Amino acid sequence: MFKTRKEIVFVILAGIFITNAVVAELIGGKLIQIGPFVMSIGILPWPIVFLTTDLINEYFGEKGVKKLSFITACLIAYAFLILFMAIVIPAAKGISPVNDEQFQAVFGQSMWIIVGSIIAFMVSQLIDVSVFWFFRNRTGHKKIWLRTTGSTVISQLFDSFIVLGIAFWLPGKIDLKTFISSGLVGYTFKLSIAIVLTPAIYLGHHLIKKYLDEDPANKSS
Repeated sequence: MFKTRKEIVFVILAGIFITNAVVAELIGGKLIQIGPFVMSIGILPWPIVFLTTDLINEYFGEKGVKKLSFITACLIAYAFLILFMAIVIPAAKGISPVNDEQFQAVFGQSMWIIVGSIIAFMVSQLIDVSVFWFFRNRTGHKKIWLRTTGSTVISQLFDSFIVLGIAFWLPGKIDLKTFISSGLVGYTFKLSIAIVLTPAIYLGHHLIKKYLDEDPANKSS
């Protein structure tokens, strides 16, 4: 099925990337409280998205990340479409263990959340790949931490505020103070996790490089 190990690596990374991105959007409507601050539970899978984005950037280039990001955005929209159909179709009364009200409460994302999620995802991904390659072109294969952390620092600043602004602040679900504090808390959390994951990025680079270097297809050529 796969001609080279590089194809296998891309499929695995793409699967991890898409799964975490879609899950993050589906659970993003739930807000949690950390001390006096409020943030979306949807930020939990994003550190994995950061990690796979950086690895895909490194081994498959800018075009690879952009294409995968557009595909993922379409899949997120598709997931919301299926959820919308599932909400519209009534549950079997007296038989279904989950009634319409319960299903609506969990999966009934508003159009604001859908639009905000997709816009925030695409903007942050395009910024991330641009900043990543800005540093990569200037440092070569050195300073992996600089391009991975640097791209996350900038891209997630936009992501954190765009999704909250469109999904919660503009519709009047939260006030300006909550919007700013929630955005800062979410951004700080994402940035902290990105820094903590730096060793994992180096490990991922090492394992992928070793796996690709041992590819029989490369040796035969």
